[in-house]
Amino acid sequence: MRFYLISDNVDTQVGMRLAGIEGVVVHEAEEFKKVLNETIERDDIAVVLITEALLSLCPGMIYDLKLNRKRPLIVEIPDRHGNGRTKDSITRYVREAIGVKI
Repeated sequence: MRFYLISDNVDTQVGMRLAGIEGVVVHEAEEFKKVLNETIERDDIAVVLITEALLSLCPGMIYDLKLNRKRPLIVEIPDRHGNGRTKDSITRYVREAIGVKI
Protein backbone atom coordinates (compact mmCIF):
# COMPACT_ATOMS: atom_id res chain seq x y z
CA MET A 1 0.00 0.00 0.00
CA ARG A 2 1.32 3.40 -0.89
CA PHE A 3 0.65 7.12 -1.18
CA TYR A 4 -0.39 8.89 -4.39
CA LEU A 5 -0.49 12.65 -5.06
CA ILE A 6 -2.95 14.56 -7.20
CA SER A 7 -1.65 18.13 -7.43
CA ASP A 8 -2.37 21.33 -9.28
CA ASN A 9 1.28 22.41 -9.49
CA VAL A 10 4.57 20.86 -10.46
CA ASP A 11 6.46 22.14 -7.40
CA THR A 12 4.32 20.05 -5.05
CA GLN A 13 4.72 17.02 -7.28
CA VAL A 14 8.51 17.41 -7.36
CA GLY A 15 8.68 17.76 -3.57
CA MET A 16 6.58 14.66 -3.02
CA ARG A 17 8.52 12.76 -5.64
CA LEU A 18 11.71 13.48 -3.69
CA ALA A 19 9.99 11.79 -0.73
CA GLY A 20 9.17 8.77 -2.90
CA ILE A 21 5.51 9.61 -3.54
CA GLU A 22 4.32 9.29 -7.12
CA GLY A 23 1.63 11.53 -8.51
CA VAL A 24 0.11 13.54 -11.30
CA VAL A 25 -0.52 17.22 -12.03
CA VAL A 26 -3.97 18.29 -13.22
CA HIS A 27 -5.58 21.69 -13.69
CA GLU A 28 -9.18 21.27 -14.85
CA ALA A 29 -12.12 19.95 -12.82
CA GLU A 30 -13.06 17.25 -15.33
CA GLU A 31 -9.47 16.06 -15.59
CA PHE A 32 -9.24 15.98 -11.79
CA LYS A 33 -12.45 13.93 -11.45
CA LYS A 34 -11.21 11.43 -14.05
CA VAL A 35 -7.83 10.99 -12.36
CA LEU A 36 -9.41 10.75 -8.91
CA ASN A 37 -11.88 8.07 -10.01
CA GLU A 38 -9.06 6.06 -11.59
CA THR A 39 -6.92 6.44 -8.47
CA ILE A 40 -9.55 5.34 -5.95
CA GLU A 41 -10.15 2.16 -7.93
CA ARG A 42 -6.51 1.09 -7.70
CA ASP A 43 -5.84 -1.61 -5.11
CA ASP A 44 -2.26 -0.54 -4.43
CA ILE A 45 -3.12 3.03 -3.29
CA ALA A 46 -3.86 3.46 0.43
CA VAL A 47 -3.66 7.27 0.77
CA VAL A 48 -4.49 9.91 -1.84
CA LEU A 49 -2.99 13.35 -1.20
CA ILE A 50 -4.90 16.22 -2.83
CA THR A 51 -3.86 19.88 -2.82
CA GLU A 52 -6.29 22.48 -1.45
CA ALA A 53 -6.80 24.14 -4.82
CA LEU A 54 -8.02 20.88 -6.36
CA LEU A 55 -10.28 20.15 -3.41
CA SER A 56 -12.00 23.46 -4.01
CA LEU A 57 -12.85 22.40 -7.60
CA CYS A 58 -15.29 19.72 -6.45
CA PRO A 59 -15.61 19.58 -2.64
CA GLY A 60 -18.89 17.66 -2.73
CA MET A 61 -17.34 14.74 -4.55
CA ILE A 62 -14.38 14.60 -2.14
CA TYR A 63 -16.54 14.73 0.99
CA ASP A 64 -18.82 12.05 -0.45
CA LEU A 65 -15.82 9.78 -1.05
CA LYS A 66 -14.49 10.44 2.45
CA LEU A 67 -17.83 9.52 4.02
CA ASN A 68 -18.74 6.53 1.89
CA ARG A 69 -15.48 4.73 1.15
CA LYS A 70 -13.18 3.02 3.59
CA ARG A 71 -10.23 3.06 1.29
CA PRO A 72 -8.27 4.94 0.11
CA LEU A 73 -7.86 7.62 2.74
CA ILE A 74 -8.15 11.05 1.10
CA VAL A 75 -6.02 13.77 2.70
CA GLU A 76 -6.02 17.46 1.83
CA ILE A 77 -2.58 19.07 1.87
CA PRO A 78 -1.56 22.72 1.54
CA ASP A 79 0.26 23.65 -1.61
CA ARG A 80 3.33 25.85 -1.93
CA HIS A 81 1.22 28.96 -1.41
CA GLY A 82 0.29 27.87 2.10
CA ASN A 83 -3.18 27.10 3.28
CA GLY A 84 -6.35 29.14 3.27
CA ARG A 85 -6.94 28.79 6.97
CA THR A 86 -6.49 31.56 9.48
CA LYS A 87 -3.72 31.12 12.01
CA ASP A 88 -6.09 30.17 14.83
CA SER A 89 -8.42 27.94 12.81
CA ILE A 90 -7.69 24.77 14.83
CA THR A 91 -8.17 26.59 18.13
CA ARG A 92 -11.43 28.09 16.91
CA TYR A 93 -12.60 24.70 15.63
CA VAL A 94 -11.98 23.06 19.04
CA ARG A 95 -13.69 25.95 20.84
CA GLU A 96 -16.77 25.67 18.60
CA ALA A 97 -16.87 21.86 18.71
CA ILE A 98 -16.52 21.24 22.44
CA GLY A 99 -16.95 24.67 23.99
CA VAL A 100 -13.54 24.82 25.64
CA LYS A 101 -11.32 27.85 25.21
CA ILE A 102 -7.67 26.89 24.85
